[in-house]
Amino acid sequence: MILDPAASPERALVDVLAQAAENGVTLFQYRDKTSAMREVYRQAAKLRRAAADAGALFLVNDRCDLALAVDADGVHLGQDDLPLSHARSLLGPAKIIGVSTHRASQVEEAMRGGADYLGFGPIFPTGTKPHHEPAVGIEGLRQIRPLTQLPVFAIGGITIDSLEAVIGAGADGVAVISAILHAAHVPDAVRTFMSRFP
Repeated sequence: MILDPAASPERALVDVLAQAAENGVTLFQYRDKTSAMREVYRQAAKLRRAAADAGALFLVNDRCDLALAVDADGVHLGQDDLPLSHARSLLGPAKIIGVSTHRASQVEEAMRGGADYLGFGPIFPTGTKPHHEPAVGIEGLRQIRPLTQLPVFAIGGITIDSLEAVIGAGADGVAVISAILHAAHVPDAVRTFMSRFP
């Protein structure tokens, strides 16, 4: 689950994390591309503690410095972020590093660089990242699945209605923002998602 205050400013992210963790989510990524760094740090520190209390993994989007500052379990890198080799030298071998990928060549590069998992997509258009890469669709996910043994998380526009097809195409997991943060009741939405996984 991706925790982004811009996606649902009226909800306290620490409460969302606690509710989601209680209902089966085990991996959280904090993403905030707009707030001042001091506020981002405060929020990340609170979320880090909440994730640890819940026994869940906590990753920071983009920022290795922030991941180190709050002792996150790792970082998730986009294609325009710090190179994977530099991130690994900063964070060390024990931290998790995931990489967003959009095509086969990026999947192969992330594997060579020692990524721990891949995000792949966007599978569908998404409103939470308006300037995203072109959607690759279910078929794009199916095509890259044989290229890697790494866990692959489908990203971009995933809903409960598309979940079965995404899993069927080879995703090990999904990254979700709007389908949870915009839900009328977070615990119910999380339980519905979790019930569809094999």
